[in-house]
Amino acid sequence: MRIILVHLFKKILMSGNTFGKLFKLTTFGESHGKALGGIIDGCPAGITIDFDAVENEMNRRRPGQSAIVTQRKEPDSVVFYSGIFEGKTTGVPIGFAIHNTNQKSHDYSHIKDSYRPSHADYVFDKKYGHRDYRGGGRTSARETASRVVGGAIAKQLLSDIKINAFVSSVGDIFIDKPYQDLDFSKIESNPVRCPDPVFAEKMEARIKQIRKEGDTIGGTITCVIQNVPVGLGEPVFDKLHADLGKAMLSINAVKGFEIGSGFCGSKMKGSAHNDLFNTDGTTKTNLSGGIQGGVSNGMDIYFRVAFKPVATIMQKQETIDKHGNIVEMIGKGRHDPCVVPRAVPIVEAMAALVLADNYLIKRTNRI
Repeated sequence: MRIILVHLFKKILMSGNTFGKLFKLTTFGESHGKALGGIIDGCPAGITIDFDAVENEMNRRRPGQSAIVTQRKEPDSVVFYSGIFEGKTTGVPIGFAIHNTNQKSHDYSHIKDSYRPSHADYVFDKKYGHRDYRGGGRTSARETASRVVGGAIAKQLLSDIKINAFVSSVGDIFIDKPYQDLDFSKIESNPVRCPDPVFAEKMEARIKQIRKEGDTIGGTITCVIQNVPVGLGEPVFDKLHADLGKAMLSINAVKGFEIGSGFCGSKMKGSAHNDLFNTDGTTKTNLSGGIQGGVSNGMDIYFRVAFKPVATIMQKQETIDKHGNIVEMIGKGRHDPCVVPRAVPIVEAMAALVLADNYLIKRTNRI
């Protein structure tokens, strides 16, 4: 019995497929399996679900939507199996699936016995002793489709809170304006999802150039959350910005997270960095990024997420096979030359999951 309990405990610790404490999302599926999907547990009953809004979020993430993303053609239609009746949540787990319809598993036969540089192939093989090499299997960014569904439901729980993410840089091309000077209504007006048309054109040209070279490039996404009530987040280990940081760093290809003044704040003096109060409790500046002591203070929450270049490139590189031999490899299949345009709705979804979870936790703090 003791051996069985230890084994079960290890399985729980190693699963890593569930996010959240009260508003929880568990995902399943692989890039080239029959389907992806998930279970949303803890969503309150009585929320009217806008299915068109869910579909819109999925359309923003899906592949094949423009010339600067992967050309895999997936409709990414969501089928809900439980938890919603007559258009409203019932309070029981919401089960859903997204069926894969355009797999080309043969594109990955060349990596069956080899490990792609900067991918999870090697570590996954060493950890589990067996891996699904088709598009990276569970480690593929396609897993994030389920997150977008969960985030779309979370957004409808948080109807008064506005979450807007956008591409703020591609390579060395950075928007040189504060977010307050940007028109968020223009985010979806171009394939890069940059609200500044001039910078969007430059970013798109850079991505197309990089694709022609058979290479990839990274970038950053900025997220702004408005109308957040005071009091979300816990003061010690579960600080709101810590939850946001974990959420963002769990997204494929993310290498950095900074909130408020971020790393620039380390260069400042306290006299310049302190956010002084107005009489109504708001602050004159917002270098804290809307969170103080781990708890939201009612000001805009804003943060930036850094994405590395996609690891699969259409150029020859040396790598090793499972026997430790040096072999030559060139990327195949359908891949994004720059992941940030399609990652915008993923960042929003993870932010929504964090806020929904903390919103429900806040309701338990005071009688």
